[in-house]
Amino acid sequence: MRPGRARIPLLAEISGPADGGAWSLRRGDFAGLGEALPRLAEQRVLAVVGEGEAPAVAAISLAAAATASGRGTILVDCDLTRPRLAGHVGLAAAPGLHEYLRWEAEPRDVLQPVVLAGPAAVGEAQLVCFCAGRPAAKAETLLGLQSFGHMVAKLRGAYELVLLLAPPVRSEPAACLAVAAQADAVVAGITAAEASGRGGRDLRAAIKRLPVPLPGTIAVAG
Repeated sequence: MRPGRARIPLLAEISGPADGGAWSLRRGDFAGLGEALPRLAEQRVLAVVGEGEAPAVAAISLAAAATASGRGTILVDCDLTRPRLAGHVGLAAAPGLHEYLRWEAEPRDVLQPVVLAGPAAVGEAQLVCFCAGRPAAKAETLLGLQSFGHMVAKLRGAYELVLLLAPPVRSEPAACLAVAAQADAVVAGITAAEASGRGGRDLRAAIKRLPVPLPGTIAVAG
């Protein structure tokens, strides 16, 4: 078998956004992600990587499932070139990570709590979101600053799970690497078609080249 063609272990397969938005998860999606969470229990900081919209949907879904299970979770949009979290969830786009790294905003200005409802949530489960802020031209420069590493270290001590939505692994490899380097492991968020076969070969190879463990993938249908 040629390098890069092997299937990445599947953690969960989700159907994608429901009518209510990216984290209006269907019951089956919650069940699948709930089964995957124990396999990620040893990782405190996870980077979610890939291309296109699949990583954002996977990161939001995983964050919602972890929060609903009672695990204190923060989701950080590190895609400074093309911010996605605010648009998916309906939050204020700025200030965010960009402004924080430039010392233009304080933590109280950028952290946005979202209360999850529904039968799967434990009590009034609250997910904390950290949006990307205004777009940045050179994301790899900002993400390479010591202040980014210090921020992740602080979040590691404050939350049970820190999810970093990374920049695209193929089109912005340096920025993605800067984010992955701060994580204990990476999870691939890819479409079901990219999970195996020739169509996702280059993408899977790029993900596997990141110098951190890869427990598996969350495949997003559609």
